[in-house]
Amino acid sequence: MELIETLCRVALENDAEDLYLKQDSSPRLRIKGELLEIEDTIFPEDDMDRFLDSCGYDDSIVGEVDLAWENTTGQKFRVNIYDSLGVRCVLLRPLRAVTQSMMALGLPVERMQRWLGQDRGLVLFTGADGVGKSTSVASCLSWVSRNFKKHIITIEDPVEYLLEDGESLVTQRQVGTDTESFSEGLRVALRQSPDVIFVGEMNDYETASLALRACEAGHLVISTLPSPNVVEALHRVLMLFPLEELELVLHTLSCQLLGVLGQKLVRGEDGSSHLLVEHLENEGVVREWIEASEIDKIYDFLAQGSSGEDVAFIHSVLLAYKAGQISEDTARSSCDHPAEFDRLLCGS
Repeated sequence: MELIETLCRVALENDAEDLYLKQDSSPRLRIKGELLEIEDTIFPEDDMDRFLDSCGYDDSIVGEVDLAWENTTGQKFRVNIYDSLGVRCVLLRPLRAVTQSMMALGLPVERMQRWLGQDRGLVLFTGADGVGKSTSVASCLSWVSRNFKKHIITIEDPVEYLLEDGESLVTQRQVGTDTESFSEGLRVALRQSPDVIFVGEMNDYETASLALRACEAGHLVISTLPSPNVVEALHRVLMLFPLEELELVLHTLSCQLLGVLGQKLVRGEDGSSHLLVEHLENEGVVREWIEASEIDKIYDFLAQGSSGEDVAFIHSVLLAYKAGQISEDTARSSCDHPAEFDRLLCGS
């Protein structure tokens, strides 16, 4: 086990997001999104077998499996075990404590705190995989834990951050080990006297339906979606429901939604990742558009900057460019419609 301990130490010292192990091959680290080989090192079959035994892995299981493992220093890892053409592979992801504040991440702090301070309602985070949604949610939940006396329940797949009890009690549950699915975890959570529920992803009818019912019952529900922007996130929620339920769902969503935060990660001028955000609060005319199923009107509303606080990605891009945080090429390529960026740049 000496080799795996050494590799984990190297991963942690280099702040790697993931450690990849493939039997009889060189280990690799993902650092700042880039996959890097640990040269002159091979992870042999004997070490793989010993590591899997220490995880409690049952080799009679067919297919991939998620497990947990803790090294000798007490650092916890999520372990995903899978095969590649008959060769055993492992991905280890360190479970980290939340260290970055909402302000440090670049989130709209005042708006997020307003949403998170509510007793009931729905808050959605949206964006492609790998844009930091889990990091943002963890920072937000950590803020709630420090500032409110509440019971926070999370249902995650996988758990990526370890949340500490503060003023709040935090219960974290892993899909596949602590609960069967997002929907089952949510159903059980409602019997555990929660105040805040984080559902890792609203990806099916049952989970979305339970989430809206939880809001109506007086809980604050937070979830994520893999949609590219705020408007597409709302469309995605509605697509989870059958047509015969749509009228009721639109009414419920218009009443229960607090807001949606969209995220994109781009390369900053200093070489680090820079967060671009789009956010919409559900109030006034937005609430009316949602109930009337006129979601696409929100596109123009955001793009025109009709609200003093609601922000479209295009405006976030422009501000980051003007502040010297991202290059012009990065700014233009991060826009869905680059010509719109050029127009705003010329008119500013």
